[in-house]
Amino acid sequence: MDTYIVLVYCLCDDMLKAMNHHEDGQCQLNDAEIMTIALVAAMYFGGNYATARRFLTEYGYIVQSISPGRFSIRLHRVSHHFATLFNLLGEIWKASNDENVYAIDTFPIAVCDNIRIPRCRIYQSEAYRGYQASKKRYFFGLKIHMLVTKDFEPVEFFLTPGSYSDTSGLSGFEFDLPSEAIVYGDKAYNHYLVEDLLDAHDIQLQPIRKKNSKRPLPPWTRYLQAYFRKSVETTGSLIQRLLPKSIHATNAKGFELKVALFSLAASINCIDLAESPT
Repeated sequence: MDTYIVLVYCLCDDMLKAMNHHEDGQCQLNDAEIMTIALVAAMYFGGNYATARRFLTEYGYIVQSISPGRFSIRLHRVSHHFATLFNLLGEIWKASNDENVYAIDTFPIAVCDNIRIPRCRIYQSEAYRGYQASKKRYFFGLKIHMLVTKDFEPVEFFLTPGSYSDTSGLSGFEFDLPSEAIVYGDKAYNHYLVEDLLDAHDIQLQPIRKKNSKRPLPPWTRYLQAYFRKSVETTGSLIQRLLPKSIHATNAKGFELKVALFSLAASINCIDLAESPT
């Protein structure tokens, strides 16, 4: 844990310095420390900012304390930098992905139990009611659409309401990938127009074909699909391990920020995996 905490602070501090980020000289905690508190909360304390803040203060990682209200204000001021850090790590994962193979999938994030949907104040639209086919159950909340490398490293992600289909989610990906990249997906990603557009940019989208598909794939491609799609499922399980039983938030913006922090925390955890001997 000690190494991870120092790593998180160094990543945040170096990124802000490289961006020539300016702060108010009267602040007792710099923005790198604010970002560190939020990320440590996502990595070890189920997104509980208060517990992470108290832990880092008591064990001397952070010298000065900060009130919950002031921390919330400071956190939302720097929230856009988390996306920048995620993208920077994504560039590293793409550069180290020698086989140029990727996979896409979605993961449901429930904002509350189904029985509590009528009392939910964060989201109240039916657009947030989705269906999880793998578990044959409905949920109420968001979907994470994620693109990962074969080594479980997140490269792109975005959030949509729970009812948003995987096929529609294809338009949300930037597909900012190297030339001749191959992207595997499940049957929900069969979209010939998107495949043709990506193919024009030397990127192959190869989802698992349906039985009535007009573009059947050869047997060896189907084998590779089953093999490499395990990477995105493993990434989903790594994110699920970080999630608490329920994510505490008072509004939609705070809830979505915490979900993004869990995704970034999963990417940071991959740094040790990438450097460990196999």
